[in-house]
Amino acid sequence: MSLPSSDPPPRVLHLTQPVDGGVARVLTDLVRAQLAAGLHVTVACPQDSGLAHTLRALGTDVTHWQATRAPGPALVGEVRRLARAVAEARPDVVHAHSAKAGLAGRLVLRGRVPTVFQPHAWSFAAVDGLTADLALKWERWGARWASRVVCVSEAERVTGVRAGVGARWSVIPNGVDTDRFHPADAGTARAGIPLLDGLGPAAPLVVCVGRLCRQKGQDVLLRAWDTVRARMPGARLVLVGDGPQAPGLRAGAPRDVLFAGAADDAVPWYQAADLVVLPSRWEGMALAPLEAMACGRSVVVTDVDGARESLPPGLDTRCLVPAGSPTPLAHAICDLLADPPLRESLGRQGRRHVLTTHDVRRAADAVAAVYRELLTAGPGGRTVRGEHTECREPIHT
Repeated sequence: MSLPSSDPPPRVLHLTQPVDGGVARVLTDLVRAQLAAGLHVTVACPQDSGLAHTLRALGTDVTHWQATRAPGPALVGEVRRLARAVAEARPDVVHAHSAKAGLAGRLVLRGRVPTVFQPHAWSFAAVDGLTADLALKWERWGARWASRVVCVSEAERVTGVRAGVGARWSVIPNGVDTDRFHPADAGTARAGIPLLDGLGPAAPLVVCVGRLCRQKGQDVLLRAWDTVRARMPGARLVLVGDGPQAPGLRAGAPRDVLFAGAADDAVPWYQAADLVVLPSRWEGMALAPLEAMACGRSVVVTDVDGARESLPPGLDTRCLVPAGSPTPLAHAICDLLADPPLRESLGRQGRRHVLTTHDVRRAADAVAAVYRELLTAGPGGRTVRGEHTECREPIHT
């Protein structure tokens, strides 16, 4: 990862709310790479969060930005507080992650500083009715105040284009740390997880890693599990994560479903699994399937933005199911649980695919290239609207 040499080095300000889940993991990996490259990195986020503590431990300057996850009446105060944080950080480039930071950050900056907006899944896909209409209108309007909109998949970019978002695009697929996420013996991994005490080594284990919320679709998985239990009586399901839907999911779950809560390190869960499932309703490109494949595990994912691009070519017939549909999801799970050699083969293919296409260092280098272009051009030297670049090869629309 490299940027134009300067003394002092470029000052990067990241803005984020949320502070958990995939957004936090992507940001943490990116900040780690930028610090190693010698950049001056500041992150504005809620200080009473695990993300803030993690970033401080890395050596990042963290400035407190009190903000809620969803838009609402508090936005005016959030924008004012963020304006103070921006003034203190004096950034050369600002990188806003997800909808709330993208909203507040662009309202503060209005194009005066090179600004990268990374939606991590579009805000208008997460809501319905009037709220969705307002979110879409904002994304169309706010695009003029982004020097670049970075999408984590080509499908996410296409969703934005079809919705009428006229942006300067870059597609940078999500990446994972392939040294940290690596294959290991499932039996050994299970032995190190107290929650799995008593689970036989031959018992089929399905793991779902993700925030317990509507987006991730664990409610659909629980409805599918009735069919899985009938066909595979010894199978067990573990939901790894926490979130607003945790109480309702727990109340409606059968006894053979285990709730692990939030995990500081999901690697042992991936390694212990026979199959990793993510039944999301929407995404940009989910990290959990990439992390699972890096650990050599086969996956079942729903056909949302980024899913096809995250899978090795040709695996869609085995690993991809419609979103929101319990029956196809159950059948895909059962078919793979019943075929260990196929699971092993898919796991090997997945590992090779992540190594060649979704290594986190590749993603960090691509972000550095975007910064380099913006820092060279400055706020007034932007490329034409509609330009689309990608970390692998340029595509123009």
